[in-house]
Amino acid sequence: MSPTSETAQGGRRLVIVESPAKAKTIKGYLGPGYVVEASVGHIRDLPNGAAEVPEQYTGEVRRLGVDVEHDFQPIYVVNADKKAQVKKLKDLLKDSDELFLATDEDREGEAIAWHLQEVLKPKVPVKRMVFHEITKAAIQAAVANPRELNQKLVDAQETRRILDRLYGYEVSPVLWKKVMPRLSAGRVQSVATRLVVERERERIAFRSAEYWDLTGTFATGRAGDSSDPSSLVARLSAVDGKRVAQGRDFDSLGQLKSANTLHLDEANARALAAALVDTSFAVRSVESKPYRRSPYAPFRTTTLQQEASRKLGFGAKATMQVAQKLYENGFITYMRTDSTTLSDTAINAARAQVTQLYGADYLPSSPRVYAGKVKNAQEAHEAIRPSGDRFRTPAETGLTGDQFRLYELIWKRTVASQMKDAVGNSVTVKIAGASADGRDAEFSASGKTITFHGFLKAYVEGADDPNAELDDREKRLPQVNEGDALSAEEITVDGHATKPPARYTEASLVKELEEREIGRPSTYASIIGTILDRGYVFKKGTALVPSFLSFAVVNLLEKHFGRLVDYDFTARMEDDLDRIARGEAQSVPWLRRFYFGEGAKGTPATGVGGAAEAGNGDGDHLGGLKELVTDLGAIDAREVSSFPVGNDIVLRVGRYGPYIERGEKDSENHQRADVQEDLAPDELSVELAEELLAKPSGDFELGADPESGHQIIARDGRYGPYVTEVLPEGTPKTGKNAVKPRTASLFKSMSLDTVTLADALRLMSLPRVVGKDAEGVEITAQNGRYGPYLKKGTDSRSLQTEDQLFTITLEESLAIYAQPKQRGRAAAKPPLKELGTDPVSGQPVVVKDGRFGPYVTDGESNATLRSGDSVEEITPERGYELLAEKRAKSPAKKTAKKAPAKKAPAKKAAATKTAAAKKTTAAKTTTAKKTAAKKAPAKKATAVRATGEE
Repeated sequence: MSPTSETAQGGRRLVIVESPAKAKTIKGYLGPGYVVEASVGHIRDLPNGAAEVPEQYTGEVRRLGVDVEHDFQPIYVVNADKKAQVKKLKDLLKDSDELFLATDEDREGEAIAWHLQEVLKPKVPVKRMVFHEITKAAIQAAVANPRELNQKLVDAQETRRILDRLYGYEVSPVLWKKVMPRLSAGRVQSVATRLVVERERERIAFRSAEYWDLTGTFATGRAGDSSDPSSLVARLSAVDGKRVAQGRDFDSLGQLKSANTLHLDEANARALAAALVDTSFAVRSVESKPYRRSPYAPFRTTTLQQEASRKLGFGAKATMQVAQKLYENGFITYMRTDSTTLSDTAINAARAQVTQLYGADYLPSSPRVYAGKVKNAQEAHEAIRPSGDRFRTPAETGLTGDQFRLYELIWKRTVASQMKDAVGNSVTVKIAGASADGRDAEFSASGKTITFHGFLKAYVEGADDPNAELDDREKRLPQVNEGDALSAEEITVDGHATKPPARYTEASLVKELEEREIGRPSTYASIIGTILDRGYVFKKGTALVPSFLSFAVVNLLEKHFGRLVDYDFTARMEDDLDRIARGEAQSVPWLRRFYFGEGAKGTPATGVGGAAEAGNGDGDHLGGLKELVTDLGAIDAREVSSFPVGNDIVLRVGRYGPYIERGEKDSENHQRADVQEDLAPDELSVELAEELLAKPSGDFELGADPESGHQIIARDGRYGPYVTEVLPEGTPKTGKNAVKPRTASLFKSMSLDTVTLADALRLMSLPRVVGKDAEGVEITAQNGRYGPYLKKGTDSRSLQTEDQLFTITLEESLAIYAQPKQRGRAAAKPPLKELGTDPVSGQPVVVKDGRFGPYVTDGESNATLRSGDSVEEITPERGYELLAEKRAKSPAKKTAKKAPAKKAPAKKAAATKTAAAKKTTAAKTTTAKKTAAKKAPAKKATAVRATGEE
């Protein structure tokens, strides 16, 4: 019996999902008798501040939103922007005979369902409806096979939320007091920041090593073809049996790791090359091995984020936004999953497409099964795959843009996972010859041929290293045998330098977090978003660069809260939370040990896990979190925010940004200079620091104004360099008699060290009266936020240059006003930089200078450059990524205009007004019911999930 016919007999059912988009899709599969409505994410959560806490709670409970003295009871409040939605759900529930909670089947989805049940207090039967894809068959099967709420998952998610609240609300205030206001700490975000900072420390400590080698082009003497080239390129690998050092043989300080390698410098490399000019070479050995490569497992959350970053240029957040839309519209299965498992239905669909698209030769005799490698993998979801029992090819979906590209990536990966291995041969050829001075020189070359591409026909995985050789790359070598003579056509000398470890990208940071078992894969996108938004990290191209601020924050946490940012400790906390989810541990005792410490508040001296070890790194403190944040006297704010640069120069992170100084403040030899916030820490060398300190700073005294006698000075301000006058002491600064000093910004062509008194007086004379028009209206020349302009009454016209402010005549001004005013945009400025063709739109991407700064555009989408991006250094990939993120953000939906309420006559009595108001309200309510399906919610139309303070 179908759900629709069953419902017709059994009354009306209310189905609550998380997002309006999902509700719309599911409604189409269920038909009449079902009302499908969205909760729009969480309907209640811990309070955001004391003002949201009910009046009966006082003290610490108001601050934390958790009653730590009474079994860590959370104080939940309905979000202000969800009260109307909750009322709507309650009204719908009154007319329903059954309630289906159909939120996502993961811990957070289970918690949302529990919150809905707690708030709505249904008096009708309640069922938990779960599904992993939004197809008609899956939705109808979910209705027919509901389950009960899983309280273990709810407890685990609630424990995680409370833990993150305690961590964030107790540790963040320490950062406010000791580093800078408005900072935040979090269980996972702080550890992720530490990873990025540690990588930058490695780069700062890194010392490059120079090494040289030789590259030879050797000819066989035969006429070659595509299957048997006539020559090969080989690199010097050994001299007199001693291996020639390559980059991997040097440590981070530029020293050789082993004495058993030969380090060639430039002089020795050139001498060896000269000694090999007339050498006869021969093949010393040919080693051939079979090559086999198996398909990659289907996507899970983290591998999808990594591949979308490598291949499509998407950030983790943009990937999840696009995937969410694909899931809600029924194109893919649930996108938050740790599983690489495919259902029998999916395997059959993939195998059918392999046969259809590539032929039976590419189909293995039995289905491929992928075992999960993720420890404590969350609920038994499938891998991310195309939905349904028959996969739609990308062309069949009707998708466009980013959704098409991501669906295509998922589709290819899923189909390839059920294809045969790629097979072939790998060959290593070694070539030897004796130099003129008697040394034995050995060159080596490697090649690979693929005899059967197998799954590589459908999909090839990307690599984080842009120089890495991909799996489908072939390199054919000549068909030679041991002893064959070869002639050296050319031997070149090549110099190299070791490179510091690469900074994390979003993809490699996700991979690192997962490998260290820190946090949950489903939260990585929001974690990376958080550390970017907080200013702890900024992007330079695709690389994640830590700010100087993050160095101060991590320094404090490492020195005084060492275990809280310890990687193993954080992973063990994740294990403990998973044990609670499995029912192997209890929430309250675990939270008690973490917060109050081992043995406190009635906790036994021994217990599960290591929550009580949340002390600092010096081993003298094993108390709980509360005790750690109570005594802050040992934290020296200046010390944790100070970092030596060299030559007695120290970088300090102040409340208004980073700066360097040398010498004691107020001393005669004290020097100080600001450091730009988007400077990568590893770029602050002693040389750059000296250069910054050598720049003129402070106020530049230009002289006295001949008319007023006031001193005129130039200085660098928050919004750039400017000139101002110094008013005499006693001049009132506030009140109705207050006098403000004249100020003026410097022109772009001026600088602090060249501006003169005459320049300053001219600047402060603005605005300048140019003259009057025929009707006596005054025309003035002024310098504004967006550049120089003319003003006549309320009519403004832009000027081309700042110099025109002083040179433009009345006649020229009248000529400008005689022209019709441009409506819309002014003539387009030439692009600042060309980046290439956008892989999505196929349009050329350029960098332009806009009203609010430089931005990238493909003519369809515009994306402002972020902090850390510069016009000079932005790469094409970074430009495409910014545009992809811009496209992924859904445009705000327009809400229907409400008809204005009729005003009651002013002379009518209050009772009449009240009656009229009631009547208007009734009319609005009737209208709202009719248009409920069309009305957009106050929030975005995607389910918004709270990630706490991770």
